[in-house]
Amino acid sequence: MGEGARLDVFDPDPPRSSRLSAAEVLRGVGEQEGAWRLPRRRAGMPPVVRVADRYLTGQLDLRAVEFPYLLEFVRCRFEAPPDLRQGKLAGIGFEGCRLPGLMGRNLSCANEVSLAGSTVEGLVDLVDADVAGSLSLRDAVLRASGGAAPDGIAFHADRLKLAGGLLAQRVRVSGELRLAGGRVGGYCNLSGGELDNPRGHSVNGTGLHVGGNLLMADCRFRGTVLLAGARVSSALTLRGAVATDGRADDDALDPHSDPNATLVFDRLTVDGDVQLDRGFSSTGTVRMVNAALGGTLSLSGGVFDAGGPEADDPTGYGRALRTDVAEPTGYGRALHLDGAQVGGDIIGRQARVRGQLRMVDLQAKGSLVLDGSTLDNPRADAVLGNRSRVGSNLNARQVEVTGGLELRGVHVGANLDLRGSRLTRPGRYRHQPAGKPSLDVGGAVIGRDLICARGEKEFVAHGGVRARRAQVGRMATFAGAVLGDKLDAHALNVLGMQVQELVVTPITPPRGDVTLRQVRCTSLDDNENFWGATGRIDLEEFRYDSLRRPIDLRDDQEVARRLRWLSQAMRRTYRPGPYDQFAEMLRASGNDEHASAVLVEKQRLRYRAVAEGRGWRRPLVLVWSWAQRAMVGYGYRPARAVGWLVVAWLLGSAWFAAGPPLDEINEQDHLPWNPWLFTIDLVVPIVDFGNKNRWQTPGASQWIASGLIVLGWVLATTVAAGLTRVLKR
Repeated sequence: MGEGARLDVFDPDPPRSSRLSAAEVLRGVGEQEGAWRLPRRRAGMPPVVRVADRYLTGQLDLRAVEFPYLLEFVRCRFEAPPDLRQGKLAGIGFEGCRLPGLMGRNLSCANEVSLAGSTVEGLVDLVDADVAGSLSLRDAVLRASGGAAPDGIAFHADRLKLAGGLLAQRVRVSGELRLAGGRVGGYCNLSGGELDNPRGHSVNGTGLHVGGNLLMADCRFRGTVLLAGARVSSALTLRGAVATDGRADDDALDPHSDPNATLVFDRLTVDGDVQLDRGFSSTGTVRMVNAALGGTLSLSGGVFDAGGPEADDPTGYGRALRTDVAEPTGYGRALHLDGAQVGGDIIGRQARVRGQLRMVDLQAKGSLVLDGSTLDNPRADAVLGNRSRVGSNLNARQVEVTGGLELRGVHVGANLDLRGSRLTRPGRYRHQPAGKPSLDVGGAVIGRDLICARGEKEFVAHGGVRARRAQVGRMATFAGAVLGDKLDAHALNVLGMQVQELVVTPITPPRGDVTLRQVRCTSLDDNENFWGATGRIDLEEFRYDSLRRPIDLRDDQEVARRLRWLSQAMRRTYRPGPYDQFAEMLRASGNDEHASAVLVEKQRLRYRAVAEGRGWRRPLVLVWSWAQRAMVGYGYRPARAVGWLVVAWLLGSAWFAAGPPLDEINEQDHLPWNPWLFTIDLVVPIVDFGNKNRWQTPGASQWIASGLIVLGWVLATTVAAGLTRVLKR
């Protein structure tokens, strides 16, 4: 067709010279005078019908028509929406045109369909269309109903079939871009686009199948991007995209709903990587529940803001004052990954999350890395990842967390590393007055190390750390940590933990109680700060085989210092278990002398505890305790009994030597008197030297002799028991 002067497609009153009846376009192909009929291809006729710079009046009607020519409209303006429904076209393109809509339902096209650079003020309807080529929306502007209904559908292409790709770079859409159930054989590219449908769906690709990459880099979305149940055969990229004003679906009956979600990728299947990084920003929930990703999920440098009602209070201070409000998700869910399966790593370095990162039952075959990120959800769970499984490392080093990390029952193949992180303002239980710990890894199974230690900065957990019944393959370390900030709460609770090496060397004394009950470890590394916890330390059934720094056989001061630590830890309450464990560990290392000292101290504390409940008999119990400790060390110092036997022999001999002479029992015996032999016969039981039964002991000597016999039996029995233990060893 001929071309006139260049037409301004936005001119409200185009000149007559540029006007052309839409029907004449078809007549010019093969129409003779009279009614229009199906055009035929004539020999020598070019296969392309090109119309440029025209204002087409009437309607371009190709409904149910088989048209064997390529139609090209360049910088044209249409008075009525072209009707391509049920048509079979060789190809059609609208480049730089302005249309009031496009009706193409059930269209079949053998080549490309293009709206590149065009402006459509109405619905583009390509439902059930089948295009053997690509669909181009490059630089197009699509407005639903001419802007009169911004929440309506601007592009409707349910079950669209494209053999090629969807090329929509820099597309601008006011209304919903709908591709539910579509099939795109190649890649789908919306990069640089602006899709605006606030509080509605900016993109609806439910069940969409893309044969290549799905590219949405640097897009601006106002409204929810819905790709539930979609499948992408390669990568999904939203790098640098900005998503805001998600659809307001508030389902009060569903506690797991996300009413302001900006991205809904539930049950999404992606064979390659998913990239939400490098400038990606979302004000609203990014939801990927039960998604299956074959590659890496990249969140590095992304901003994930729950966009909840507290958006005007970035510090969270106002919300913290309203104690009557119990909201378990805090600001709301910023990233929802429940049940997601990731074949590679989850990389979230330097990410910023405002709200909850929820990943319950997540499975990642690689590592989960949040190094250097900021997680902000005060007085609630910043991360909720119960029962998640991570094949390699779970790293959250140098992370600033306002809120708590709840990771109960997680399985980590290698290390759970929180080195140098700071965890403040933890959450509270919804139906209990007690506060939650800053880190809860109760029941976790960790293949190698649990690291809550100093990195570039101290590890800080204001709400304390809970690792009840956790199983750690190698080491659990709290070296250089700051634990707890309340005197009436737990600073560290590792009840029942199983670990090879336990390192509890905090930089300051834990503020609060410490529980090591039923912990089993091979090696213990501790320091004075740990034993100086402000609360009580529960050591019942705490078992350790050795100290990382063994006690030298000559280092009595170290044993005394550790006994002082034990007494301080239990707040002077008598508990025999910790002393038995300490002595057992010393004896196993060959340090029997120090083990006996520990057991003597245990018995001293036992008698002191017994005396406290005896009323007026308390002094008697204390005297008896002193006597046993001084004479035989409660049976653990048998050498003292030998000394007391010698003392008794010397004193008894002195008495009988200086006292009145003794008379022979049998006057016919004429025995030489020897007070030394007579006394030793009294003191040493069983053995008879032939003296004690041959002399009478009148008066005071009788009582002294009887006392020496009793004392001898007691001391000799103690010595015999000690020798038995020595021989047994």
